[in-house]
Amino acid sequence: MKQRLVVFPRFGTASAVNVVLNDKSATATSTASPLRLASAAAAEPHIHHLRDGEVVLYRRPRSRIWQCRYKQEQGGWARITTGKTSLDMATRVACEQYDEARFRQKLGLAPQQRTFASIAQATVAELQRDIAAGRGKKVYVDYCSVIERYLLPYFGERHLQSIKHADIAAFERWRNDKIGRAPKSSTLMTFASAFSRVHQTAVDRGWLSERVPVPKLNTRGEKGQARPAFSPAEIEQLRQFMATWQTQGRLRVDGLQRPLLCDYVEFLLLTGIRHGTESMGIEWRHTEWWDADGVRYLRVWVSGKTGPRWLIAKHEAVAVLRRLHGRQVDIAAKPFDAVLGKTALQVFRNEGGNTPRSCNGLFTKLMKDSGLSLNAQGQQRTLYSLRHTYATAELLAGTDIHTLAKQMGTSVLMLERHYSKLTATMAADKLA
Repeated sequence: MKQRLVVFPRFGTASAVNVVLNDKSATATSTASPLRLASAAAAEPHIHHLRDGEVVLYRRPRSRIWQCRYKQEQGGWARITTGKTSLDMATRVACEQYDEARFRQKLGLAPQQRTFASIAQATVAELQRDIAAGRGKKVYVDYCSVIERYLLPYFGERHLQSIKHADIAAFERWRNDKIGRAPKSSTLMTFASAFSRVHQTAVDRGWLSERVPVPKLNTRGEKGQARPAFSPAEIEQLRQFMATWQTQGRLRVDGLQRPLLCDYVEFLLLTGIRHGTESMGIEWRHTEWWDADGVRYLRVWVSGKTGPRWLIAKHEAVAVLRRLHGRQVDIAAKPFDAVLGKTALQVFRNEGGNTPRSCNGLFTKLMKDSGLSLNAQGQQRTLYSLRHTYATAELLAGTDIHTLAKQMGTSVLMLERHYSKLTATMAADKLA
């Protein structure tokens, strides 16, 4: 007797039923009623209760894969897929998951392990929400970059609690090769903080117990060097050069951007603020007059990587703001005092009302054209050199280091680290 296999389609929630037929019954089976087929499919139940009902196996309509839900010790149900079509195999997987979850809960761990990638993605989402809501620090942007470009691609599907010191060392070698150099201490600190933020997210969300040891990234690197400053004579040379350079551009964009850059350079020299997001984020409403002992000062509210703060600008900075006010056509008709402290528009905009994404490229051209690109030691000057110039000048003028730290939004330790060579010079009148 010959036999062949016929697979009947599913009805309702029933799965396919394999029935062995002989040739004599083939014709009859092909015309079998739906009731008979449904009765055969119902022979295999689609819901199974295990472990006194705390583990449930079930199949969804139009799927042969067994799903599982199991009761958690603290309440509620966890749902997983077994990935198995065999009931026996699915039962084994479901019970193993249930036992592991209960064991992990007794150890204070999350019932299910999360991959590093899933935790990292949740961390980036949190940081980006804080940034969008105005609650995030400027350094959060760097954390997101480190997580997305380095941590997530390397650790990927690994589990955070399984990462060992050897894995950290291997990652650091891979990272340094990717960067192409040995990172400075400040860069290593950013990497370590970003990694710690991922760990903290896992703890905060209950995905990992704080009792589980997780190794940290190394923060010891080459000591960063302060950007080369300008000497007083070089500053005077730069100012004289900018007076004509800003009018010599051949393109229309030069006529818009060069005057803006020159005023930007002056403002950085007169305030010591960080270039980039800290300075470009200043709006007219963030500037105001502040009177003390009969003297009027220009006060500026800035928000940097160490948080928001007030700073006092040099008196010469008022002339810079007046030039900017006069060139911005949307506010030029208003009195200067009516704009100061009141208008929610950015200060550093060109005549057309646009703020450049970056001034780095044009500043490099200014340095090249003026012959001031390098200092006497051959070090390349950048926009950050203007902040270094401000700090150097203030310390040499006798400004208290604690006052200067508050003004610049940095720490006394950082100032001492970069400007310790000026200590003796600052106290020359006492030491000589």
